[in-house]
Amino acid sequence: MPNTVKISPSILSADFARLGEEVRAIDAAGCDYVHVDVMDGHFVPNITIGPDVVKALRPHTEKPLDVHLMITPVDPYLEAFANAGSDIITVHAEAGVHLDRSLQVIRSLGKKAGVSLNPSTPASVIEYVIDKVDLILVMTVNPGFGGQAFIDSQVDKIRQIHGMIGDRAIELEVDGGINVDNAGAVAGAGGDVLVAGSAVFSGGDYKAAIGALRAAVG
Repeated sequence: MPNTVKISPSILSADFARLGEEVRAIDAAGCDYVHVDVMDGHFVPNITIGPDVVKALRPHTEKPLDVHLMITPVDPYLEAFANAGSDIITVHAEAGVHLDRSLQVIRSLGKKAGVSLNPSTPASVIEYVIDKVDLILVMTVNPGFGGQAFIDSQVDKIRQIHGMIGDRAIELEVDGGINVDNAGAVAGAGGDVLVAGSAVFSGGDYKAAIGALRAAVG
């Protein structure tokens, strides 16, 4: 339901020279999760951070670290990100041939397991792993860079996956181009965790930005 929507600001849009301070600021501003985008320059056309940065950020907040791995291969790095203090580890369905195994490993490490789908990936790829995930992340931009425009066609996918989840205890996260103009439609389709980068960090007043997103979903 819209009144339970969580906000997970993406630190991809934060000031990288002041990451610890930025994480403390969004925590104080009322975020629910801290979204950490990990990119390898191979699976996506950008390079960001690794497990050492996640470890360095861990002491700056008690909010869950929502770590989104846009890397391939992903399996060799799961333990490192778990040990660094990640709470949720999300892997892409497109990043490897053994998605079921990757999800099992994440859960065996004591972490919540997430699976992410690129815009061109159909919802059907999660049919046989849905009972092994705690979170499903629908990308509403092509991953790799912040500040991209929201892809409207993904609202139908969000709605479809919401139906697939049914009464399972799975969060449906949406990432890419989220702002006050589309947050209501995303929540209305079933999204209950909104990842927002530019919409939170670009204006300077993080509390107001997070509040505006909450207000936009009613």
